[in-house]
Amino acid sequence: MNQNKIYFSDYFEIDTSIVKGYGALDISLLNDLPLFIDPFLIFCSQDPTCRAMHDEIIKYLVYLRDRAKRKETPSKAELKYLFCFPEVKQNYLGFCQHGNSGSGLGTDFGRALYYGLKDIFQDFGEEQITKGHHIEKVCLLKEGVGKDNISDFITNLIKPFLLSYTEQFAKRYLRKEQCATFNISRARFDYDYEVWRSEPYYLPKHNDDYVLLTPTNLLVRDDIWINRANMIHDFNIFAESIPDEVLRDRVNAYFNQVLARESMQKDREKAAELTIREFPELIDYYIRYREDHDAEALAQSISEVTGVEQVFIKQVIQLVDELKEKTAFYQVRATNAFDEALERVKYLKHVIEDCDGYRYFYDGETPIHRESDLHIMYRLVSYDTISDVNSEVNNGRGAVDFKYSRGRKDKVLIEFKLARTLKRNLEKQVAVYQAADEQPPAITVILFFSDDEMKKVNKILNDLGLQGKAGIVVIDARNNKVQASKA
Repeated sequence: MNQNKIYFSDYFEIDTSIVKGYGALDISLLNDLPLFIDPFLIFCSQDPTCRAMHDEIIKYLVYLRDRAKRKETPSKAELKYLFCFPEVKQNYLGFCQHGNSGSGLGTDFGRALYYGLKDIFQDFGEEQITKGHHIEKVCLLKEGVGKDNISDFITNLIKPFLLSYTEQFAKRYLRKEQCATFNISRARFDYDYEVWRSEPYYLPKHNDDYVLLTPTNLLVRDDIWINRANMIHDFNIFAESIPDEVLRDRVNAYFNQVLARESMQKDREKAAELTIREFPELIDYYIRYREDHDAEALAQSISEVTGVEQVFIKQVIQLVDELKEKTAFYQVRATNAFDEALERVKYLKHVIEDCDGYRYFYDGETPIHRESDLHIMYRLVSYDTISDVNSEVNNGRGAVDFKYSRGRKDKVLIEFKLARTLKRNLEKQVAVYQAADEQPPAITVILFFSDDEMKKVNKILNDLGLQGKAGIVVIDARNNKVQASKA
């Protein structure tokens, strides 16, 4: 069994196969994993529990719709209590790159939901075109309301099911000293009194808080199945399939009217958006189009969850083992924060460049392409340190990735960059590195995956006079390494 304290199975001393066999994701208790709950996967599931979940989601939204119809303008207190929710951080999912404390749902989301139900979708819950009812519908016309907002909202509404799901696991597989009974706020909505009720649950305990498990068959990474970007992109496909010939002709005429004669892609997207605003019933036809392709949604979920499990669980475990076996990464006890952080980065560089560790930064044959992935991976392996490690610190130049500190005067900032997204923003940091050759207050780590990226990095560093400077660490993650035995 893996002894590194990173994942749920590690902390609760059970084999990861038990978690997977239960159908749950083996979450990390160090950092959120980049997955979201997709309400469409709840809708299209044949599992009776999922059907019950979906019914409860729609019941609450219909309640909100009826409430919105009765009032012209909501009070701020009403929005915060009924339409907005705190993030359910205990499930350790989402796009919080460092830790598991996201921002939750603000009043902008609550207001968009309120007026969407009140003005645009008064028939919510009574649609005739679609096979069912979908929370995603409310946010299809609101730019900026994305998967994280929808997922946070849905997670709150299905929290009773997640609580019961985790409670059953805890009673079956965990020891008594690993669990506790928690009084969970907002665990059930009382429709008679129109208030949220608290309920007690027996749950896994970590750092004086509870932990929630989530079924993997509800999760996606890149986007939820019914989303605004896809609706705009696929406008011509579902618009042409409208069975009402009169409506179809009116839609096509309006679209062509607003479309510029020399149409660029952005012009077509703007014309599609304006047409959907003019004919909001098109949203139901788009949803029906996505409903008819539910098998693709299930396949996408399986693929994306498998990818996250491969990169952020299996490969991270292997990387940790390499760091433990071949370096002193976890024994670094330098006299100051800079030296500790730099030593760890250099050990990481050694494993990637000299021990075939580059392969842990690939998803199959493809290099990771999000800097956020690099941040998450380093956070997952970078534990057991005598420094205080904080993440997403704002130091006046904007957010940075990590800060190692030992008191107010001994600290260093660390930023991780992928060469393919490296910009000339290093120019702003030239003075920082030039003024302190020995121990600058910042370390920049740059990974490159190809010869072209190597040339790009070297040119930027040479142009700025940063080549070879202390605190600038360039890591070669190209898939062209020669085994040491063959060198």
